[in-house]
Amino acid sequence: MSYNLLKGKKGIIFGALDEKSIAWKVAKRAKEEGAEFVLTNAPLAMRMGEINKLAEETNAQIIPADATSVEDLENLFNKAQEILGGKVDFVLHSIGMSPNIRKGKSYGDMNYDWFQKTLDVSALSFHKILQVAEKLDAINEWGSVVALSYIAAQRVFPDYTDMSQAKAVLESIARNYGYRYGKLKNVRVNTVSQSPTKTTAGTGVGGFDVFYEYADKMSPLGNASAEDCANYCITLFSDLTRKVTMQNLMHDGGFSSMGISEDIVEMINK
Repeated sequence: MSYNLLKGKKGIIFGALDEKSIAWKVAKRAKEEGAEFVLTNAPLAMRMGEINKLAEETNAQIIPADATSVEDLENLFNKAQEILGGKVDFVLHSIGMSPNIRKGKSYGDMNYDWFQKTLDVSALSFHKILQVAEKLDAINEWGSVVALSYIAAQRVFPDYTDMSQAKAVLESIARNYGYRYGKLKNVRVNTVSQSPTKTTAGTGVGGFDVFYEYADKMSPLGNASAEDCANYCITLFSDLTRKVTMQNLMHDGGFSSMGISEDIVEMINK
């Protein structure tokens, strides 16, 4: 069902890879709610994914960009404004990658060059996006920027390794840049701490199936799906949340407030 929450709004969506991606679901919902937007991803990710299919379904143009490159981001924001006919109202940062996780490195045997790559791609890219947008004055007043996070920024999930640090940095950037951008242009900046989600990136983390089931049994509402997350992001892009900024918003079915659940007790007692 559409409520026209984003009628007349324009945006940029980073990170749609395939139909499992949260960014993919956000793009579909944004289109249903009346938004126009451009899609972007790194050239390598675009070759691996199916972004052309999404572009056709949502009538969106694709602008390739490496989110770690300031030059690419400047080109992206300038071209997006040309295509969309003006400044944007919302931006989704759905970017995360860890070479250490991909290559099975344990937390005590990290490759530090890869660690820096994790931080650059998964967190510092968020600062670069915000800084470029500010310098180009590319986001309208009362615009909204959202990045996707995970509770491993605050708690220990051993197999999440250096991505835990990346998400902690991501959330800190949202707070600090949220203050700056709020004072400058009334632009709000938030992160959404999502349940473990069966995306292509998520399922690449070791032990994913175990902590997915654990989180589902711990959460009174169960895990939030990618579709659920897309719906939440749409509300954050809308004018209904104009005074929400600098927050790490838990979207996890209640997991973050739990100590233990009856389902977990029953599972342990079996």
